[in-house]
Amino acid sequence: MWIQFAPLNVPLDRRLQTAAVLQWAFSFLVLAQCCLVLYILLVFSQYWALAALYAVWLYIDWDTPSTGDRRSEWVRSWTVWKYFANYFPIKLVRTSPLDPRHNYIFGFHPHGVLVVGAFGNFCTEGTGFSSLFPGLRPHLLMLPVWFRVPFFREYIMSGSLVSSDKRSASNILSKKSGGQAVVIAVGGPPEALDAKPGELTLQILKRIGFIKLALTHGAHLVPVLSFGENNLYYQVNNPPGSLLRTAQEKLQRVMGLALPLFHGRGVFQYSFGLLPHRRPVYTVVGAPIPVEKNPSPSSEDIASLHALYVEKLKDLFETHKMKYGIEKERQLVLY
Repeated sequence: MWIQFAPLNVPLDRRLQTAAVLQWAFSFLVLAQCCLVLYILLVFSQYWALAALYAVWLYIDWDTPSTGDRRSEWVRSWTVWKYFANYFPIKLVRTSPLDPRHNYIFGFHPHGVLVVGAFGNFCTEGTGFSSLFPGLRPHLLMLPVWFRVPFFREYIMSGSLVSSDKRSASNILSKKSGGQAVVIAVGGPPEALDAKPGELTLQILKRIGFIKLALTHGAHLVPVLSFGENNLYYQVNNPPGSLLRTAQEKLQRVMGLALPLFHGRGVFQYSFGLLPHRRPVYTVVGAPIPVEKNPSPSSEDIASLHALYVEKLKDLFETHKMKYGIEKERQLVLY
């Protein structure tokens, strides 16, 4: 295989961008495992008392990811996130102001392999979320299992990540003061299996839980399309019905995690590795869909709002696709 190496005279700014993405990839892919190993080592070392104290803290703090968050504006504003966003670059595009007196559910599409756009835009200030949407407090939902990992849970909560269980989103959206934005990657981990360059396949037609949640709490719905999200990694061909796809789907049902076989680039070469490629990502936040509170929505209420949401999502795609490199003839693939 021909390997394309990076030139030696790369500007310092680009090297810092690569370093920022490298630490993110490490955090996303292996930091949880490292934290778990560290805790086990503490348990069987002379510092076992520290492990015991942390176990007490974990017991006391167990429900925090489901009852709120423990974000740190200092962590969200680290300079490293500016370099992270500029690596691709990631751009956050506002199409309409959002009134902070209301609560919102942002439907993020597509999931992509590693949800890069959602993290960069809503878990950091790398793209200036607070400046574009003053008064809003974003919360990105993440699988509950990651909040059970010692030490790692503290880090991800500092970036405003919260558990994706139903109780978590309900607690956030119940705040009457408004200004809360729950960000949901609607397609979930299964959609990662369709994340390939040049494709935009969304799993949404059977996803109604976020619609019911919006109606129950009167949270306004905001469709969000992240153009370029699927271009960051290549994935082993796995068409529906193939042996690989069938195995991946079975593992996903058992483990709750999608396991796409993907590759990007390395630190010193561009041909293979776990770093995403330097390709632009434009995350377009659409106009809000007003939702009246309905504590007991009927199936018809849910279906009606779901149809409206899908229509607005399609409109958002059609309005912006040519600006961000998608041919006029291309259509969203929904299932």
